[in-house]
Amino acid sequence: MSSPHINYRSLAEEAASPFLEQRPSAGQGPSKTQDAKVNAAAAHLDPLGEHGLEQPLDENDTEHEGEDTPRNSGVMIHMVPETGRARWNHIEDLDSFFSRMYQYQQKHGFTVIVVDEMLQVLEFGFVVWLLAVVVHCVRFDVLFGDTPPAGGNHSKTTLSDVIYPTGKCLANFTWVTYLVVFIAAIYLGIRLLKMVYHITQYADIRRFYNSALHIEDSDLDNFTWHEVQQRIRRVQAEQHMCIDKESLTELDIYHRVLRFKNYLVALMNKQLLPVRFHIPLYGEVVSLSRGMLFNIDFILFRGPGSPFQNNWQLRDEFAVRSNQTELAQRLSKLILGVALLNLVLAPVIFIWQLIYFSFSYANILRKEPGALGLRTWSNYGRLYLRHFNELDHELDARLNRAYDYADRYLNSFSSPLAAVIAKNLLFISGGLLLLILGLGIYEEHVFQVEHLLFILAGLGAIGVVCRTLIPDENLVWCPEQLMTAILAHVHYLPSEWRQQAHTTKVRQEFSNFFQFKAGYLLSEIFSPFVTPFVLIFVFRPKAIELVRFFRTFTVSVRGVGNVCSFAQMDVRKHGNPDWQLTSELEEMTRATAQQPQQEPQQQSLAGGKTEMSLLRFTLNNPEWQMPKEAKQFLRGVREHAVGELVQAKTSMVQENPLTNSLISFGTMGADYCSIANSVLTAQVTPQQLEISQSLRPGLGPVSGGFPVAASDFRQMLQQNLSASIGPLDSMRRLRLSRAEGRLEGPSDTLLYGLCGMDPRVGSSPLSVGVADMCLSALYLHELNQQKRQARQSRIDEADDERPGTSHWPPRPPAAPSTAAGSGSRHTVITSKAAESTPLLGSIRS
Repeated sequence: MSSPHINYRSLAEEAASPFLEQRPSAGQGPSKTQDAKVNAAAAHLDPLGEHGLEQPLDENDTEHEGEDTPRNSGVMIHMVPETGRARWNHIEDLDSFFSRMYQYQQKHGFTVIVVDEMLQVLEFGFVVWLLAVVVHCVRFDVLFGDTPPAGGNHSKTTLSDVIYPTGKCLANFTWVTYLVVFIAAIYLGIRLLKMVYHITQYADIRRFYNSALHIEDSDLDNFTWHEVQQRIRRVQAEQHMCIDKESLTELDIYHRVLRFKNYLVALMNKQLLPVRFHIPLYGEVVSLSRGMLFNIDFILFRGPGSPFQNNWQLRDEFAVRSNQTELAQRLSKLILGVALLNLVLAPVIFIWQLIYFSFSYANILRKEPGALGLRTWSNYGRLYLRHFNELDHELDARLNRAYDYADRYLNSFSSPLAAVIAKNLLFISGGLLLLILGLGIYEEHVFQVEHLLFILAGLGAIGVVCRTLIPDENLVWCPEQLMTAILAHVHYLPSEWRQQAHTTKVRQEFSNFFQFKAGYLLSEIFSPFVTPFVLIFVFRPKAIELVRFFRTFTVSVRGVGNVCSFAQMDVRKHGNPDWQLTSELEEMTRATAQQPQQEPQQQSLAGGKTEMSLLRFTLNNPEWQMPKEAKQFLRGVREHAVGELVQAKTSMVQENPLTNSLISFGTMGADYCSIANSVLTAQVTPQQLEISQSLRPGLGPVSGGFPVAASDFRQMLQQNLSASIGPLDSMRRLRLSRAEGRLEGPSDTLLYGLCGMDPRVGSSPLSVGVADMCLSALYLHELNQQKRQARQSRIDEADDERPGTSHWPPRPPAAPSTAAGSGSRHTVITSKAAESTPLLGSIRS
């Protein structure tokens, strides 16, 4: 996305390295007298342009919040005292600085971070101590009752009878134990040094919050990240944290926090990540474990031979066209080396992860045995569904809103065979459990039988599993409607799933996004044995494609460094024509023209990723000064929606992408239904009529059929908006620090345009932003479906007109139009809640 303040160029288009003149030494500070040195330092800093900040792969993940220090960061901040206060006039590594600022706000301040860092170190020490005690210091023969206590007291076993004294315990240590303890001590020392380093860095961040942003830790939870971001921009204008630009934009900060995450989102969309692979005797597996993500992050961004030489710059060799094969071979060797190292360390990592997850979930499973039957968004699903320039708390909020719909969708499916088996197992386990409990109540000595508690726990677990396999008899099966609600929140689902939500294939594919907690834990525990082979046999063959990707889709932005070009959300360069509004002539030309040969790597992304990301970013950051192409795209979508709304209210043709989207939107819950009614029942304003006539100049002004058409429209609403999928808490309230966007809500939205610029669409400005993105996502998917169907129809017609015998079967004659052929003025629109399934048949609401 071009901008007057940004100059970027694709590395694939350069014959020489674009960074030779911009790269100073790592520790070089700015010169106050020489402009050349200032510019060189600015290029080294790569502070801001239109992009942003790197953050380690798992840094935003709740499981890896400790890994938030990019490599080669060095001294972070230069503070120059002036008039009694700290000056932040030159920060050498803005990537690390902004990422720590974000983590500081999300982790609720300095005290919480310090306590968390210390407890993580103590947690590791506790695990090592506990294992040593269990292996060498416990008398299991006395504990299990095989040997009487040494004191001769057979009626009571004390703790001293079971545990050896300290001297005896240390005498039992073997050389293997000492070796493990020695290695653990080294690792613990490294963790301590890392903890001290993190604390000192976050101490600087606290000073910045307190002195520059004027936000105390006690008030941190009362600020959204959007408010913190606006204060950062004001500090930049006063103190010039970035010496290369006068001001920072919202996109500058987002890019610095999400530099490498944006690359991963694009790689996922281009199907270059090893998420699908075959396991012998099992079949295809879709998985992306945290260990795999860590290895990919190390190979592509942080390793000694990775394509990136530091946090913000791609290696110069990637700008040379002739060494593509050499770079691919080097990357292939790096992947092989990392895979072999993983293979050697696999037993150690497996044991550690087994212990870690066992300790983490033992108390949960004791209180709630059914916790493993719950579902969670998988790492694969989170990366597939992520927008460009979407922070972790924004992604979490969006997926949390879709959780109930996704859970109900998958729970609506059941296997008849599994249900029959589960009912009988539940009967048998329940009978055994009742017998043992009854005997125990009659005679308490029954509970002293060996392994009886284990048997009771096993029978209880069997009962929990069986109950999850038995469907609810009162369940209403509406998979299409639930899938539409899921799409409204997650924004990305394959177009092939449309009207196929009731099929087993779609259910299995969606379960890869939304998997059982037990499946997630098992994949993480056994990932050390799977990851090396996936790296060697799945990821390594893609080395040449990865090199092409980095060369083609990396741009150099002045003041920012190297970023993924897709993350600029340039709808002109990387937009997908199927997700944009084009004229009918362009569509016919594209449909009838012969298909050109596909480039090795297409410039557009699948699923409308660029368009959806741009729309979401502008809603959460309404102050952002977007480029002209982005403004034209958003204005075109909103004006097209207004035109379709006016057409539905003033003509006999009432079914179009917007009305279909509004009906689907209104069936998601009470809050959404209220907003949809506000849109559909509002009077047409003169501004809306003017927009509609500008889009359809040949129709002229609206004449006298308006009342009749409006009556039909209200009847259609009564038919379709009465259905709802249930009383779900559709708009969840989050704590303020994790809110999306600004508190006042967006200033220019699709809903405001459809309601005649009435800002009182919903009860909460934040809810209006969420609702607008849901409606916009549904509307873009409807437009995409309409364009694909129209293009396919034109292609079929062109094939029929060609001479010769067609290989396509004859199409059935088209059904006569209801509005034109029957003479009736009523148009029946089937609700999106209507189902066509093998079980329910065809249901109309």
